Amino acid sequence: MSDTDFENAPPVSCDALVVGAGPAGLMAADEMSRAGLRVVIAEAKPSPARKFLMAGKSGLNLTKNEDLDAFIAAYDPCPPAMKEALRSFGPQDAIAWAEALGQEMFTGSTGRVFPKGMKASPLLRAWLSKLDAQGVTSRRNWRLTRIEDGYSFETPEGARRLAPIVTVLALGGASWARLGSNGQWQDMIENVGVVAPFRASNVGVRLSWSPHMEKFFGTAVKNISLSAGAYASRGEMVISRKGLEGGGVYSVSRGFRDGAALVVDLMPDWDEARLKQALKRRKSKETTANFLRKTLRLPPEKIGLLMEFARPLPDDLAPVLKALTIGDAQPAPLDEAISTAGGVSFDALTSELAFKVRPNLFAAGEMLDWDAPTGGYLITGCLATGRIAGRGAISAFARASQGG
Repeated sequence: MSDTDFENAPPVSCDALVVGAGPAGLMAADEMSRAGLRVVIAEAKPSPARKFLMAGKSGLNLTKNEDLDAFIAAYDPCPPAMKEALRSFGPQDAIAWAEALGQEMFTGSTGRVFPKGMKASPLLRAWLSKLDAQGVTSRRNWRLTRIEDGYSFETPEGARRLAPIVTVLALGGASWARLGSNGQWQDMIENVGVVAPFRASNVGVRLSWSPHMEKFFGTAVKNISLSAGAYASRGEMVISRKGLEGGGVYSVSRGFRDGAALVVDLMPDWDEARLKQALKRRKSKETTANFLRKTLRLPPEKIGLLMEFARPLPDDLAPVLKALTIGDAQPAPLDEAISTAGGVSFDALTSELAFKVRPNLFAAGEMLDWDAPTGGYLITGCLATGRIAGRGAISAFARASQGG
């Protein structure tokens, strides 16, 4: 049978279809298969959860062990449906879920939660084995091409069409395209939901450095505070050939992405009054660099940043040491971001994450329009929305089976 024949043939029926095998899609499949639905997962890549595995290469930060209200505040502004998803599956639920899959978890000094073995692969293997035991069918290298009367896929065996009773889309955001999140699904759902433009999140800064900064490439700038608009962070950053990277920068990227200035406090443990007093001790013939190094114990990389962004240096250095503005800070390209904001608007969805105009079609994970910092919030958000969508699909399947 040719591809054209398959396209013209009636689609193959199934109880439930999940498109996308990241954390959100796998969680939706888990919920539905445990309820007895025959679930098919269609994944465009040769293997599942590639971005999840990449996130866990240096240690899988599953969640953040903190008070639930504080946890939810990290998603601000948090749509009501997202807030309810997190209340029903928060940090403690994520920990219990991973432990039920045989993974011993621990909480680090900052509250971040990791598997004892650190890696994502053991958790994923245990999860996939569970799904297999629950009868879930996986189809890999199946790329969704159309959503009309059924769901059309490009597969290694040619074109295929499925006609599920309920469907959960977990197609990812628009960063790390090589791992599967490319945002190319937007046109396929334009008739069922509003899609907000994608924006980079948890992203580095792109800068054009002066030649004197080359010697600092790869250097970590430690013990600093950063701010951009309403967002602030205490931590560190790395000077790279392209600009600035690191957790401190990523934490405030929502601010400079939206136009706020990126500001660095190079001496967060000193207040401005103490600095002013120290600056009075500078000898008349002493160079600025020597004074900063000897008296203030400022390391070379911080002096380099000061020279890069505060020239000509003012007579009163205290304000710029406490609030050095990083000029012309631009977010890195979308595909280099750890995550993205934008996607399917919650206004187009019910509280169960079903499309209002198509009640048997659900959306979950990074394809939804929510935003959060790194630190365990992203993965927990995907798991929580996948769980809500999966449970909503179970209810929709029951209604459809009863002729409702």
